[in-house]
Parts: sequence; structure tokens; C-alpha cells
Amino acid sequence: MLYYLFEYLNAHYEFPGLRLFQYITFRTSLAIIISLIITTVYGRRIINYLHKMQVGETVRNLGLEGQMQKQGTPTMGGIMILMGILIPTLLLANLTNVYVLLMIVTTIWMGAVGFVDDYIKVFKKNKEGLAGRFKIVGQVGLALIIGWTMYFNPNIVVRQTVDETGVSKNTAPMVLRQKGEKFYYTQDVKSTITNIPFYKNNEFDYAKVLKFLGPGYEKYAVFVFILFVVIIITAVSNGANLTDGIDGLATGTSAIIGITLGLLAYVSGNTVIADYLNILYIPNSGELMIFAGAFVGACVGFLWYNSYPAQVFMGDTGSLAIGGIIAALAIMIRKELLIPILCGVFLIEVTSVMLQVSYFKYTKKRFGEGKRIFLMSPLHHHYQKKGYHEAKIVTRFWIVGILLAIITIITLKLR
Repeated sequence: MLYYLFEYLNAHYEFPGLRLFQYITFRTSLAIIISLIITTVYGRRIINYLHKMQVGETVRNLGLEGQMQKQGTPTMGGIMILMGILIPTLLLANLTNVYVLLMIVTTIWMGAVGFVDDYIKVFKKNKEGLAGRFKIVGQVGLALIIGWTMYFNPNIVVRQTVDETGVSKNTAPMVLRQKGEKFYYTQDVKSTITNIPFYKNNEFDYAKVLKFLGPGYEKYAVFVFILFVVIIITAVSNGANLTDGIDGLATGTSAIIGITLGLLAYVSGNTVIADYLNILYIPNSGELMIFAGAFVGACVGFLWYNSYPAQVFMGDTGSLAIGGIIAALAIMIRKELLIPILCGVFLIEVTSVMLQVSYFKYTKKRFGEGKRIFLMSPLHHHYQKKGYHEAKIVTRFWIVGILLAIITIITLKLR
């Protein structure tokens, strides 16, 4: 909303400094600051209110050190994160941008699913919360909205460069230009193409999965694309949910991922940098950097109260929303196939649970007694059982997250 105010003032008056609001980097900086203020200054009031309403965490005794001391700690603090994301975005982002609108829908949608889950746990005293099938329905519903919009909305395109042979490349400029003895021209096209590391030109087209169908296979590409979107959103949101098991782990890891996605959104929406990195140029995607800035600010601000010993937990209100946001943002900037690297901490947490459950069921069926691979899953609980302090586990997971973020960025120049 402030974006439109300053656009109007800049068009009709010549006040010094108004032009700053035209720059994505300036509005991103403001988004981070406003988000931090909301989550730290006003976050304290929200925590006090949650205390007053007796919205406390119910802890099951799993034999973990310091676990029972968390009994009664306010939960549903994800509300702070949602406010820290939505308010700066509404104030500073261009709300006519389809990418921004999709991210707002994602935040509210997944936040609502998580809120219902927490509400059932806290106020209905049902420890199971929202039934798993309803969570899946919520995740799949969001994926269908994002996938359908990404595929059919006329404003969502990628810019490709085509030479006289018709060979598509990743370069970004809009004007006719010459490279060597060849001339290239650019065009904005609807496409199911995305970036992928370690592959020729860093490009992968979902439509080619159906190439075996023969001529005309491209018209069925929407089904493959939406299937991938469903898998990615479901996997990442559940991964974030499982990672939120000890103080500050999910929040800090998500902030690292958010910084990386914000940078990728900026370079994907900048013609010069996209050309240099040889990645897809996505018109208007740079505006997502403002949303990413608000997201990072909200996570860091929430970490003020969520770091060990936590004064508040985000609950599913925060963790499901965070996972959905990360997945949706990666999909919109066509970097979703980098998620296994960038979200490696989420991936290993989910994998540890899947391995533990599968191995336990297999050994119980075959030998009559279930055996375990880890002392406990998800993986962070395994290290707790081994005697590592929460703060040490979280710090080391953050370090791994930073390394994975660096590797993700490096892959942009690997062929």
C-alpha cells in the first residue's frame, strides 16, 4: 500500500528520496526492518496474550533431556511469523504482481491449515490435531492453485533467446544482439521449463517426461507439472513441520533458505545477472525478493524468542506455513529442483523418519520384533538421545544449512 502511495507522490510531486521506492533492494531492506520490529517488539505482546489464554504446549515424555521443562510454553507463535510476513508485503510490494499474490495466498492458506491443527490440539485437547488426510488435502489444494496459475496465467512467462536455428538458450536480453557470427532475438513464452543443476544449459522441461507419447505430447505437460508441484509442496511443508522439534532449529534453517531464495529471485528477475549466470530470466519475479525479505525478517525476529530456551513455539501454524512458502517461492522462480540441496536439512529429517518407520515395520514383520536404525527420529532427536545439548545440535544443523545454501548458489554456474 505504501508502494502505491509513493508511486503516486513520485508521479505528481518531486520530493527528494521518493525514487528510492522504485528499487527492489530498498523496499526489501524496509521489509526486513518492519518484519523484525513486528516480530520482536509486538511479538512480546502476542506471547503474553498466548500466556493469558493458556495456549500452552502439551509435551509427551519421550525421555529427552530438558523436555518436560517445556510443558506449558506458549505455542501457536506462528501467528507472529505470519504477521511479520504479510504486513510488510502488503505495505511494500506491488500487489498487482501475480507472484506476490500467489505468495500471499500461500501464506494465508498454509497458515490457516496449521492454525486449525493447533486449535484442535490446544483448545479441543486432542493431541493428534487435524487428521493427516485433511492436512494432505490442504497441501494438495494449494499445489493445484499454484500449479494451475503458473501454467495458465498469461503474466507468468519465461524469456528465452532463440537463434536462427530455433535452438532455445537461457540468455535474458530483450533486444536483438550478436554473439560471434550469430544473431539472437528474445521472446516471452509460456513454458514448463525450469532450472536444474549439472545438466546441459541448466534446463529441464517437464513436458519432455511425456515425450514417449509421440507428437502433441506438450499439451499434456500441465498434468506432469502439477504433479511435481503437489509432490514438492507436500514434501517441503511436511519436512519443515518435522524439523520443528527443538528450539530454533526450523526457524534458523528457514531463515537461511529464505535468504538464498531471495537472492535467487533477484537474479532471476534481473536481465543482466540472469544472462551472466546463464539461468532463466523470469519477468517480474524480482518483486518476490520483497516477500523473501519479509519472510527472513519474520524468521529472525521469531528466533529472538524461539532460541534456546524457547519462550514460544511456532506450532503447525508456523511450520506448515514456512514449508509451503519455501516450496511455492522455489517453484515460482523455477528453482524447485534445487530443493533437495537447499532444503537438505528438511530432507534428512523426513528421510530419517521414513527409514525408521519402514525398518521398524519390516523387522517386526520378519523377526517378530521391531528394530530401529536411529535411537529416535527425526534425526535431531537421535542426537539428543546421544547426549548432545539442544543448542549444539541446532548450531551444527545451521552450519550444514549454510553450506547447502552456498552449494545451491554455486550450482548455478555448473554444467
